[in-house]
Amino acid sequence: MTDEELKNFSKRALELKEHITTEEATKMSLVAPFFQILGYDIFNPSEFCPEFTADIGIKKGEKVDYAILINGNPIILIEVKFIDKNLDKHSSQLFRYYSATNARFAILTNGLTYRFYTDLNEKNKMDNQPFYEFNLLNLSPDDYIEIPKFSKECFNEESIFDNASILMYSNQFIEYMQEQLSSPNDEFVRFFLKNAYQGVKTQNVIDKFRPILRKALNDYIDKIVKEKMTSLVNTSSYISAANQEPVKLLPSNEELEFYNSIQDMLQDAVDPSAITYKKTESYFAVLYKNNVRKWLIRITISNFQITIIVPDKNKNEIRFKINSLSDVKSYKQYIKNALFMYLNMPLNPAKEYLHTKWGIYEMPEHYSIKLTYGPRTDIQPYQ
Repeated sequence: MTDEELKNFSKRALELKEHITTEEATKMSLVAPFFQILGYDIFNPSEFCPEFTADIGIKKGEKVDYAILINGNPIILIEVKFIDKNLDKHSSQLFRYYSATNARFAILTNGLTYRFYTDLNEKNKMDNQPFYEFNLLNLSPDDYIEIPKFSKECFNEESIFDNASILMYSNQFIEYMQEQLSSPNDEFVRFFLKNAYQGVKTQNVIDKFRPILRKALNDYIDKIVKEKMTSLVNTSSYISAANQEPVKLLPSNEELEFYNSIQDMLQDAVDPSAITYKKTESYFAVLYKNNVRKWLIRITISNFQITIIVPDKNKNEIRFKINSLSDVKSYKQYIKNALFMYLNMPLNPAKEYLHTKWGIYEMPEHYSIKLTYGPRTDIQPYQ
């Protein structure tokens, strides 16, 4: 799944919304096509099974709308409701299905809103709260990172489960802060008064300081936003007076470390000097021969997350979140595939390739290649 595919499907969902009048239409017009662009074969019941049986105790014949199967085992259960239904009152049915199967994840959706559940609190018992939720008609930048993780190509059960707790608690913290910014509760006010007010924290005192705290918090957030916006404007408009060109951005130590690791990774395939880099406001890119159209891998590093981006055969972005720079080596094959693409070397398992320090040579049929280091080759027919 590419960002463009997800964006286009969001637009299509908006167009179809007014024409969907039943739950079945919700399934066929929105839900099944959504999982199709995630890469699942929706016409193969051994992979994407409709009306999956989830017998509950003595109650037989219970069926969940869809189940995604891996090696015949249900891994994701999907319960669909009519597009106009509020999902708040419909998780109990999915809760029962989850307990009756070995699925690790469950999705409740009305075709527009998708809520993702797992069993963080108690194994084989679906959590009451989703660890992730998005709305197709209001996608955030984070959604373009999280949704592809559930695609067939990128799906990794353990990685998603590990990330689920981070997402769930982050969402809970955000919701709590939103509530406090709107109307701080007594406990929240007391926390701020602890070091700011020396008198007795009576209810009258708490009520007096509640609007003061609310205003202070919102003023502080406004200040941060304004400073950030000013910084962005100044950065984008800052131009060298000498040549009217943007000031060149310098890579961080972490980005240079990342670049050196990619050079080392590819040193047996090409001259290391052919592997270059480019620093932008949004990401740090490793390139082949300083050509921005021949990018091998990109990385974004923040205080909370490291994300790497690699190209597929059509140069579409594939994103992965990693825990540390040392994890990049796990994606070595993606990087090599990109290099081979720019060298016009198709990845054909029937062909043999000789990888040398400074070149990659395809072994012709009925020929042997004698090669040490460097571009010089002697090609002789087999005797």
